[in-house]
Amino acid sequence: MPLQMTLRAVTLDCPDPPALMTFYQQATGLEPHPESDAGFAALQYGDGLFIGFQRVDDYRAPRWPEQTVPQQFHFDFAVDDLDEAEARLLELGASKPDHQPDEGRWRVLVDPAGHPFCLTRR
Repeated sequence: MPLQMTLRAVTLDCPDPPALMTFYQQATGLEPHPESDAGFAALQYGDGLFIGFQRVDDYRAPRWPEQTVPQQFHFDFAVDDLDEAEARLLELGASKPDHQPDEGRWRVLVDPAGHPFCLTRR
């Protein structure tokens, strides 16, 4: 019988937790966890799930689509309008790599710390 486990957090390594938290807060509208600080910051969903950001010395950003520094995982965010969401996220500090596997169906962006993430149609 499998364990009864509940996912509580997904945590990203980064050089500046408050800065990366601010990027995702502006992108998602989630509220910061009250115990966030310079070494660890988090955003919280109403159901108790956290997106955490932890400081790592000598952080090396993933390289998309290369695998010299693998991405290891990525977020997928569902949006109503790909073009609108992409434009807003670029304003917030995301970047858009040249390699786009299927730009009509989803977009690959990169957050300010270098983590690739995808936008998909809702």
